[in-house]
Amino acid sequence: MEALRMYLLTVLAGWTSGISLYLTVAILGIFSRAGWIDLPGNLNTLSNPFVIGLALILYFIEFIADKIPFVDSAWDSVHTLIRPAGAAAAGYLAGSGDGAAIQTALALAAGTFALDAHALKASTRLAINTSPEPFSNIAASLAEHSFVIFIFWFFIKHPVWACVIILTLAVLSIWLLRILWRFVRAVFKKIFGGAAKPTSDPEATGGN
Repeated sequence: MEALRMYLLTVLAGWTSGISLYLTVAILGIFSRAGWIDLPGNLNTLSNPFVIGLALILYFIEFIADKIPFVDSAWDSVHTLIRPAGAAAAGYLAGSGDGAAIQTALALAAGTFALDAHALKASTRLAINTSPEPFSNIAASLAEHSFVIFIFWFFIKHPVWACVIILTLAVLSIWLLRILWRFVRAVFKKIFGGAAKPTSDPEATGGN
């Protein structure tokens, strides 16, 4: 049962890392020090006060950047590799006591779930940034980060159900991503396609 809980925690942490790697690291470290969760293997390194402090500093920067239109998308683009890589590293650390095969499997699973959540978050923000007002970005950011905190709290009480929620979201994201990318692609085509059209020049056409 304890091994299952470890695997479920790794899946959960992987997916939430795709939304905010720094918030995930901070929560894991704080919850571990409070005795609310047990971090498997070498993942207990995250409970080090220095690691928690650094994660909180980086999360504070992300908290601000994540609420500014277009800055949030730039931040997401920078973290396209950082979030999945960080999640994969966490999975590898979590399986340190179970051999190389388990470590590799956990790293791949955590990294894949992080990439899925990151793609959903990044494409959603691109769609939101087509709106000129900034309030949608703020609302989306607060909702995402609140969900990360909630799902870890929910995991403490109901680990299996928390992971059922994450797995359901991962499956739904495949469908949502197709819709979002179609929308974003249409917006970019409209912007850059319109800019590429030559303007009518009366002198060039011999007009007066």
